[in-house]
Amino acid sequence: MDCRHTFEEECDISAKRKAIIKIQNVVATATLGQDLNLEAIVRIFPGVQYRPEVFPGLVFRLKKPKTATLLFRTGKMVCTGSKSERQAKEVVLTVVDELKRNGIVISGKPDTKIQNIVASVVLGGFIDLEKTTYSLERTMYEPEQFPGLIYRMDEPKVVILIFSSGKLVCTGAKKEEEVHRAVTKLQETLEEKELIRYTQQ
Repeated sequence: MDCRHTFEEECDISAKRKAIIKIQNVVATATLGQDLNLEAIVRIFPGVQYRPEVFPGLVFRLKKPKTATLLFRTGKMVCTGSKSERQAKEVVLTVVDELKRNGIVISGKPDTKIQNIVASVVLGGFIDLEKTTYSLERTMYEPEQFPGLIYRMDEPKVVILIFSSGKLVCTGAKKEEEVHRAVTKLQETLEEKELIRYTQQ
């Protein structure tokens, strides 16, 4: 039977599941404190993407880890595709080292900051989105437009997409610890208010 239609009979709210959290993307920005000659970088690295008439940034890709780093004339960098805070910072250093090794003069060290962490989460139960909308503050749920409920959490300050399948997408965190804290807080709230039902094993 479908658990969504027979909550009380087929599901057990007491059988808490451990949330499975997977970091999908970390966005980091960095500043070098100096200008960059993008034309010189294009000459040295023919594989980079640079179309200034379309976009002012140069795209520098790494295969391992598979990431893309935007470089701007101002010395600003934006790195996407990393799977952890540490990896994002390492990628920025790798790109800077590659530039230096190939003759691009960079005097200082990059000042790197994490701007956004996107994580996917599996809670392992079914969530009643209609009741959740009324039980949590700062939610938006328009099923005819989008199947998920949008929940804006104040502390930590993140946005969580909640789906009836028990899957979540958490975005807006600046630290991995914030993702875990937000998910734990939400899961506990869903359980306390009896908004999630776990399938019996």
